[in-house]
Amino acid sequence: MQKKGSERWHSMSAVNFENKNEQLVKMKELAREQYPELVQIRRTLHENPELGFEEFATARLIADHMEKLGLEVQREVAGTGVVALLRGAFPGKTVAIRADMDALPIQEINEVPYKSKTPGKMHACGHDVHVTSAIGAAKILAHFREEMTGNVKFIFQPAEESTGGAKPMVEAGVLENPKVDAIIGGHVWGSLESGIVEVLPGPIMASSDIIRLTIRGKGGHAAQPQTTIDPVIIASEIVVALQKIVSRQMDPFEPVVISICMFRAGDVFNVIPHSAYLEGAVRTLNNGLRKELAQKIEDVIRGITEPYGATYELDYSFGYPVTVNDPAVTEILRNSAVKVLGADKVRIAERASMGAEDFAYFLLEVPGTYVRIGTRNPEKGISHDIHHPQFDIDEAVLELTPVVYAQAAFDLLADAPEKK
Repeated sequence: MQKKGSERWHSMSAVNFENKNEQLVKMKELAREQYPELVQIRRTLHENPELGFEEFATARLIADHMEKLGLEVQREVAGTGVVALLRGAFPGKTVAIRADMDALPIQEINEVPYKSKTPGKMHACGHDVHVTSAIGAAKILAHFREEMTGNVKFIFQPAEESTGGAKPMVEAGVLENPKVDAIIGGHVWGSLESGIVEVLPGPIMASSDIIRLTIRGKGGHAAQPQTTIDPVIIASEIVVALQKIVSRQMDPFEPVVISICMFRAGDVFNVIPHSAYLEGAVRTLNNGLRKELAQKIEDVIRGITEPYGATYELDYSFGYPVTVNDPAVTEILRNSAVKVLGADKVRIAERASMGAEDFAYFLLEVPGTYVRIGTRNPEKGISHDIHHPQFDIDEAVLELTPVVYAQAAFDLLADAPEKK
């Protein structure tokens, strides 16, 4: 139940503490107390990885922890997703914290006590850390609910690594009832030192679109190429020509990547095949360029196939949009992280990543920001980056990240920007 008599927006504070330093000291104390439990949660998740839309045990673990805290929990959202709502005692805005849950189809080769027990599956991207950090933030924030103005919604999302669970969760209404005013999320970053947080206003992760192209020619004997329409030659020309879009048709200050990563043609050394198949990725940091790129790519394909008399079938799939951080939310989170970690531990990232992230779908709907969380610690043998079969994290971050999230939630409840 929300208490009456506090309908106005608390512009100065989301928690009624006269001494803000006292609040932060208490949060850090709670983080230290819960650290052993968070380590165990993370290790349990790491030992039992589940792929996208198969995160049944993961979802049960999350929901059970959220219910024990007295949060309002929705299970089976968009399949295996979980949403938990922490209502403050006083009405106000709503801030969301998102964590993705799924693992990767990678065989772990670490020799650690919490090594994956499931052959061919591994939390090689650190989503076990994301889940644990959000649970830790919920434990901290729940301690302050009687003084809190506003709500914090925890969104545990499936399938970031595969077909994408963010869009189905948005469509399922996770940003409504109550309406989310700002959202934050983060990703462990294996190349960044443990305890460092990086932020970046504007684009931080690229879009991810897919080219699937079949070239149909006319096969024949390798000794008589003049009687054929050779799809291997045509496809080879297309691969080379697509790179000229990047080097000669695009603004050099606009990051664009076109990578053809699959080329299949033929079965025998002396037979020119009837067809060739190409598959590749297209990345950019500008959502406005995506349709333009798709058209340029098809123009190149058409311009090469037609003179040869070949035909083509192009399946161009628009995947994750560009992840674009809201500058105002980013600055609030940066300041929150400085309060928790100190100015020397919080950085503005030098550049965006050409990797992709479906957190972008949340940012299309509400202002938010996505941060990098350093986990590298060579002294502990933690030196591999994400998606490596030896990826691991410095578990010390499990005492830090929940406090950063909790402080950011408080600060955003006080100052979240109005939605556009």
